[in-house]
Amino acid sequence: MGSTFYSLHHHWVCSTKDRRPFIRPDWRHSLHEYIGGTVRGLAGVPLKVGGVEDHVHALIGFKPTHCISDFVRELKKATSVWTSAQHEPQFEWQEGFSIFSVSASMVGTVSKYIVGQEAHHHKQTFIDELKSLLKKHGVQYDPKYLL
Repeated sequence: MGSTFYSLHHHWVCSTKDRRPFIRPDWRHSLHEYIGGTVRGLAGVPLKVGGVEDHVHALIGFKPTHCISDFVRELKKATSVWTSAQHEPQFEWQEGFSIFSVSASMVGTVSKYIVGQEAHHHKQTFIDELKSLLKKHGVQYDPKYLL
């Protein structure tokens, strides 16, 4: 890929199944590190990972050869198996996910947003946050899939 130039960044958001508060503070950082390691293992670049008890955010650098749905499927599978074995036997991710493209000029802003998740969620619920992200990125959705 010597003559291929790219800048592909995406903001991935994924909730626990039924938004159950599985991701406890005492091991949350370990999960975020594991997500980063899994992203690297899939040949992506973990730029920032964060979240709270019922969901995670990750800013990921992709290669042009990545298929996002395959990448996310493998990321969710690996992290679900690890979390179930290490911390919470009933842990599962939601069926779907949200992902948004991020221009290189917004990487810093999105990184700060991910770092500030705990403070952010003292003011706003996950559902309200997701609705805001969907609206900001022009994504139409059926509200029944948010419940």
